[in-house]
Amino acid sequence: MSKRRIIVVGSTGSVGTQALDVLAENAEGFEVIGLAAGTQLDALVAQALEFSVPVIGLTSPPEGGPDEIRQRLEQAAGQRGVSDPVREIHVGPDAAEVVAGAAADMVLNAVTGAAGLGATLAALERGTDVALANKESLIIGGSIVLDAAARNNAALIPVDSEHSAIAQALRSGTHGEVSKLVITASGGPFRGMTRDALRSVTPAQALKHPTWSMGSMITINSATLVNKGLEVIEAHLLFDIDFDHIEVVVHPQSQIHSMVEFSDASTIAQISPPDMRLPIAYALGTQTDGQTQRLSSGAVANNWGQPMHWSFEPVNHLAFPALGLAVEAGRKRKSFPAVFNAANEVLVEAFVGGQIPFTGIDKGIERALRAHEPAAEHTVETVLAADAWAREFARQDLKAQTEATPSSAPGTTAGGS
Repeated sequence: MSKRRIIVVGSTGSVGTQALDVLAENAEGFEVIGLAAGTQLDALVAQALEFSVPVIGLTSPPEGGPDEIRQRLEQAAGQRGVSDPVREIHVGPDAAEVVAGAAADMVLNAVTGAAGLGATLAALERGTDVALANKESLIIGGSIVLDAAARNNAALIPVDSEHSAIAQALRSGTHGEVSKLVITASGGPFRGMTRDALRSVTPAQALKHPTWSMGSMITINSATLVNKGLEVIEAHLLFDIDFDHIEVVVHPQSQIHSMVEFSDASTIAQISPPDMRLPIAYALGTQTDGQTQRLSSGAVANNWGQPMHWSFEPVNHLAFPALGLAVEAGRKRKSFPAVFNAANEVLVEAFVGGQIPFTGIDKGIERALRAHEPAAEHTVETVLAADAWAREFARQDLKAQTEATPSSAPGTTAGGS
């Protein structure tokens, strides 16, 4: 039986490295034929040598470009006593897109943020299944991404733990029998805090997620519930369920990753420890026909002989309005989700940099959404234009807020909070 050919873009990030762990655990069934990363050249070189990868890409290359990368590869290969396996090196902003567009059985897209759209579309246009950890590309692309998948008979396979849980639970019934999708949220590090208390939290506090180890952007997004809002939009698009039938509940233990409620009042839940290798393994084992071969994930199962408890509570929308803003953007469609996502990325950087308080993130997103006027047509060009507009709007808005209230760092009561 031939090995399945896998490309991983965003390979040096949290999800990318865990995906390679799963692939190593199941090496007899997979061959990694392409890797792409952003800035971490040393990590990319190490991965390329470990998995004997013939094609690599780096979106932010060193000054020496491909020649310097080749030199680093040969040097590292010599130190390991192996040959340099890389035949192609792609550099520049479209490197991940080029690598993702190569012939393969599956592309796992773990790029962070809107930058992953090109890679998703490149793979789908090639007719390649996409294991999607980069939710933003589906969220901002919307019908463009769904149409590309349908037109080329390619599958979009969720990697997020919540959407993997829903996909697994949906195997218990038909689409017409679904009453509700229930997406669980840990509540992040600030669960239970009031809006007033949130004004003074720091980036260091926001980056301490209680259950998951993730990159800085997604960790901050989890703290604001922006990430949960993006997941609602993603669930709507992936599973064709109306927003009115998608509910978010807070589940601090992060053991139940999401649920599906059916028309007979039965609820099916997917339960496992909070370990991203589980949904990654499920995605990698999924075939185009929807059948899944469960792979070894390397994760440790729950010990059912030990006492444990699970609790659920409603979302505090007054303290965390970003979730509602995301749903609003999703309902409006067109380029509103792109504006929501782009503005958030700029505002998260501003918060981490001490320019605005934590509560300034959702307020800035709201101002961008209110100011946005979408184009008549929804195309890749209009999506990218809306993304660029939202980033510039957020930057100018930040400047205006800072000038109006100079003391706008976390721990103050800035006007942007």
